[in-house]
Amino acid sequence: MAVPKRKKGRAKTNSRRSSHSLEAAATQECPQCHEPKLPHQVCPHCGTYNGKQVIAV
Repeated sequence: MAVPKRKKGRAKTNSRRSSHSLEAAATQECPQCHEPKLPHQVCPHCGTYNGKQVIAV
């Protein structure tokens, strides 16, 4: 089984973890009710998608 010869330093570990941070989800404005919504999703406030009423809210 492969075993590392030397211990990895804190700098190497932390530089690898630098891209693990969380980012806020991207939002768009709904064209009907102008509330923020996730892209490519039904608007939870008015229930429309692609200009059509999909669910009754």
